Amino acid sequence: MSSRKTLANTIRVLSMDAVQRANSGHPGAPMGMADIAEVLYNDFMRHNPANPEWSDRDRFVMSNGHGSMLPYSLLHLSGYDVTIEDLKNFRQLHSKTPGHPEHGYAPGIETTTGPLGQGITNAVGMAIAERALGAEFNRDDFNIVDHFTYVFLGDGCMMEGISHEACSLAGTLGLGKLIAFWDDNGISIDGKVEGWFRDDTVKRFEAYDWHVVEVNGHDPDEIKIAIEAARAITAKPSLICCKTIIGFGSPNKAGGHGCHGAPLGEEEVALARIELNWQHPAFEVPDEIYQAWDHREQGQAQEDAWQQKFAAYHEADPELAAEFERRVNRELPENWQEISQAFITELNEAGEDKATRQASLAALEAYSPWLPELFGGSADLGGSNLTEWSGFKPMSAESPGANYIHYGVREFGMSAMLNGIVLHGGYIPFGATFLVFSEYARNALRMAALMKIQSIFVYTHDSIGLGEDGPTHQAVEQIPTLRMIPNMRLWRPCDTVETAVSWKAAIEHRDGPSCLVFSRQSLKHQPRSAQMIEAIACGGYILRDCEGTPEVIIIATGSEVELAMAACQTEALESKSVRVVSMPCTAVFDKQPQDYRDSVLPPEVTARIVVEAAVTAGWYKYAGSDGIVIGIDTFGESAPAKELFAYFGFTVDKLVEAVNRLLGTD
Repeated sequence: MSSRKTLANTIRVLSMDAVQRANSGHPGAPMGMADIAEVLYNDFMRHNPANPEWSDRDRFVMSNGHGSMLPYSLLHLSGYDVTIEDLKNFRQLHSKTPGHPEHGYAPGIETTTGPLGQGITNAVGMAIAERALGAEFNRDDFNIVDHFTYVFLGDGCMMEGISHEACSLAGTLGLGKLIAFWDDNGISIDGKVEGWFRDDTVKRFEAYDWHVVEVNGHDPDEIKIAIEAARAITAKPSLICCKTIIGFGSPNKAGGHGCHGAPLGEEEVALARIELNWQHPAFEVPDEIYQAWDHREQGQAQEDAWQQKFAAYHEADPELAAEFERRVNRELPENWQEISQAFITELNEAGEDKATRQASLAALEAYSPWLPELFGGSADLGGSNLTEWSGFKPMSAESPGANYIHYGVREFGMSAMLNGIVLHGGYIPFGATFLVFSEYARNALRMAALMKIQSIFVYTHDSIGLGEDGPTHQAVEQIPTLRMIPNMRLWRPCDTVETAVSWKAAIEHRDGPSCLVFSRQSLKHQPRSAQMIEAIACGGYILRDCEGTPEVIIIATGSEVELAMAACQTEALESKSVRVVSMPCTAVFDKQPQDYRDSVLPPEVTARIVVEAAVTAGWYKYAGSDGIVIGIDTFGESAPAKELFAYFGFTVDKLVEAVNRLLGTD
């Protein structure tokens, strides 16, 4: 029987060998945290290597993602489809084992980590989802949602501001199924952290209302006792502060920053083998060690026991069981298309003028009864973002059953927690703030797009239309830059109908995040035919047309669609052939077949004007070199919205003037 130390050393040698072979990577953290990982995986983790998507598995997150060889080693040793060849291909092109853990590359990687602090924040989101889903579906004797979220994090995660946001909220919510392990090794890339990180971390987390315990991170008995205690405390999240030696086992580099982000070197690897009493060549693991690590049989038994419980649950309440299966399988209700289309048609017939943030609330009211998986929230702006629909139930430490989180002023934390909720499964989450504050959250949005997950980011107060709050709050460059994120879909609707379609599209889009961008000010309803309504989902469509080939095409989004339509009704343009194209989502429009795009924007019509109250650069793709883009390439001012639109040139007269200039009739 292999000793615990030998099992932990297997992680150490695989990690240092893979980093050495790649001549790139971070051996220090995996070598330092190997003892903690060994105890966690061999004594506590419930998971099935044959089914990495089992819904009631424990979640493991490596927040200090530079130590990626630790989770890769764990997956390989415990029986996942991560081979020794995959470890040899560490950091190589198209491998399952990239430099940081990437969700979707290797089975068992729960989330993409690397930007420090986001992994612990994703883990908070996962714990929120576990808690809410359990409150919704668990019944007496049938706890079908009952698992832990474990997360490793280092000093860098502790220093990042997002960890303060997330861990503060986790304590407030009393997330007792969240257990974090702090790799307290006192080293970061630049050296000993005492020069720049002297927080009393224990007191900090106790102040957050966490259960906190300190252990020797190389003593398996202490680690096991600490985990048992943390699992028993159900009203608080737990932080196990593990005093470790970075690069443990490296005789000359352990304890220093030299092993943090660089290979040990061939000579030091050989010396580490001696230090660890490891007598096998690189990437060779004896059978008895594989057998000791192998979790396949036990993992299958764990899932089988759950499946038996779920079968009894299904027999007791087949409707609830079917709803649970629908949710975790990410399926929409069978009548979803009928319900959503009926609501959109009703809006078109009603023809109300509304701010699109108000239209967004109406969409939530209409859709939420049919979609209990909608899980909302706002960063202290619920009354302004209008995300608190009549059926919203905020989570608190005392009320685990919830479909809403009051995130407080934590835009970055909220956005990364959304990602964790999505990754956990069972919910379609959204979080809201003012558009300008998307800047605080930008890296979490990027991570959602990188992972291609269904986070929905709701942004209101979308332009200078915000008015008197002035340039600090007026979004100018945010819309164009959010459109630039690969895999991101940004919808900026012009009225109630486009808003409902935008929500519908975000709910149906499973393979990436969406930004829904709404106005503060009231916008005029635009009448449409059934064909036009159907075309909204194409991202861009003809809202007003002319006979024959148009002389000029006006492309607009959001509040500026109303301006484009008003310009066409002026006497100056009545005699001209003008087409108005509403383009609420450029990313979706760009994915349409070429013939559709050409039908909306005929290549031969080069007289084009784009109008949007935002930075202009991205629109020349559609306007062309002969076109005009009416936008705003400066910051805003503090004044009432109507005055600002006039001051910055968003008027009917200015738009008519641009049309005449293009056509040479000015």
